[in-house]
Amino acid sequence: MNTARLDRGHRYFAFFYSRFIAKGEERQWGDARRRVFGDLQGRVLEVGVGSGTSFSHYPTDVEVIATEPDPHMLKRARDRLQELHRSNIEVRQAAAEQLPFENAMFDHVVCTWVLCTVNDLSATLAELKRVLKPNGQLHFMDHVGNDTSGFWAGMQNVIAPVWHWMGAGCRINQRTEKAIEAAGFRFNWIEHVPGKVQPVIYGVARTA
Repeated sequence: MNTARLDRGHRYFAFFYSRFIAKGEERQWGDARRRVFGDLQGRVLEVGVGSGTSFSHYPTDVEVIATEPDPHMLKRARDRLQELHRSNIEVRQAAAEQLPFENAMFDHVVCTWVLCTVNDLSATLAELKRVLKPNGQLHFMDHVGNDTSGFWAGMQNVIAPVWHWMGAGCRINQRTEKAIEAAGFRFNWIEHVPGKVQPVIYGVARTA
């Protein structure tokens, strides 16, 4: 786990994201996010909640713990939660690679635009599986590596270092779909949205 993320965070990215990116992201991906969140019930963990864009999508009858490692994003998420007056959501600071929760504690785990940013994808997915109950569900949305075009996959590799620096640790060429399967999840459903340097996948997977 990179504990520096818990201490320093990304102050300027958090400001820029919450002021200029979050609303546009919601306009573009709100319908997909609503589908990803469609069957949530019981106890839910959201990993990497960012500035709290997802809070309005949660049903009021589910119990949500939302984690975020970046202290600057965390402050914005807590401010957002106060604005919404949602008593069923609790926000905590934690990194995805080392979650402070017991085994088999949650019915659902949600992560949107998160798996591209974690320091250790395999360790993160193992943690998500650990805290899920048997037959629990992983709800995900992320931009991923381009597997359909060698040229654009190469372009992703070229721009990846700059993208990682500008995007608060985002790895634009992450092979997330394969990693989810390798971690022992099985897809209930998955959608692929084509893109040259930012193809996207979203869906729901279940612990095997």
